[in-house]
Amino acid sequence: MLQTVLKIDFDEPKRGVLLELYVQTVLFCRENNFNKEQTSAVLSIVKSVHQANVETPLDNIDQCLKYCNELLLCHSVRRPPFSINIFSYQEADNIVQYVNSTYMRHYKLYKYIFTPQVRFNRDEDILPQDLNHYFFSCVEEVDAVSDETEEEKEFTLGTTLHVQQHQVTLCQKTSELKTLIEKEVQEQMTLVSAKLDEKMKALAGNQSKKSDSQQSKRGQKAKKK
Repeated sequence: MLQTVLKIDFDEPKRGVLLELYVQTVLFCRENNFNKEQTSAVLSIVKSVHQANVETPLDNIDQCLKYCNELLLCHSVRRPPFSINIFSYQEADNIVQYVNSTYMRHYKLYKYIFTPQVRFNRDEDILPQDLNHYFFSCVEEVDAVSDETEEEKEFTLGTTLHVQQHQVTLCQKTSELKTLIEKEVQEQMTLVSAKLDEKMKALAGNQSKKSDSQQSKRGQKAKKK
């Protein structure tokens, strides 16, 4: 069932590894009494983090952790259409701990299994004739470019400049939108962090009061004796 829903189209052992990952994630959701919507969101987050991990054979664990936190934040703060709150602060914290103790703990193993291995053969020599062939190919390309007429060069240059200007405009608009979204997300993250800090301080204060109360009671009993 999970293999069909999550479109797991791999040969062994990759298929078995992914199925085990998703089955354990579903069991975690059941243990925490998550509903169908929450379970679907957790599976999507785990799948997205895994895809980000195996996109490159290089080490990107910091980016994966940051991506996981961003996805969780988008599902813990109500700011449509950017984010919805289907997880409480405690549930989000449980999910972070689960991902860190399971997937991130075996991060390098997942990367090793699902990414192509890059190998450099130092025993392979570069033959001189190969270098000559490469050199003359470059010379022929330069000659072909130099044979263009002035009109063709002007047209090519004008087209290139127009495309570059269009790309710069798109990049500027994208950058502005990205800055706006990052600002909103940062504000929400700050708010969530502040609330979590307040909660931790309140718990610490209650624990301290209980400890003082217990010590006071013990002192009173000792005096009576």
